[in-house]
Amino acid sequence: MVYLFLANGFEDMEAVVPFDLMKRAGIDVVTVGVGKTAVKSAHGLSVTAEISEENVDFKKAEAFVFPGGWPGAKNLKSSKIVNDAITFALHNDIIIGAICASPGYVLSGTGALSGKKYTCFPGFEVPEGEYTAEKVEIDGKLITANGPASAKDFALALVSAINGNLEGIEEFSE
Repeated sequence: MVYLFLANGFEDMEAVVPFDLMKRAGIDVVTVGVGKTAVKSAHGLSVTAEISEENVDFKKAEAFVFPGGWPGAKNLKSSKIVNDAITFALHNDIIIGAICASPGYVLSGTGALSGKKYTCFPGFEVPEGEYTAEKVEIDGKLITANGPASAKDFALALVSAINGNLEGIEEFSE
């Protein structure tokens, strides 16, 4: 199970593209509403998440995915469940995916970046890891991307890491 966290102000492409491509690849993805299930994107898209944050079952998690956007990343960072999910992932070898502001903002101070290569949206770099400025950076179970333009590549990296194959979504991988 992949938990894709959505907080008010999330970046549309950074949530919808990974959700779509993971679903096409046959991955079980569930959207999680942070604060409430009815959330609105940074550009006004209203979405009803499938579950509330209280219903996340960490023991079923294969990955936790955090879109960026502003104030989406700020709202993710303030969620106890998000911080607990990151801690659980680090202690249980679970994939953490973060894009745009989320690598440098949401993951900052959690230990997720410590000793890792990562990328993020320019201006959100932190000294905890090794910032690379790549579109997508994969370092073990940490998958990061730099912003909306990299949403497809981020999604493909997640699919590859979660189920090891891009069958069914080959047309998106070129």
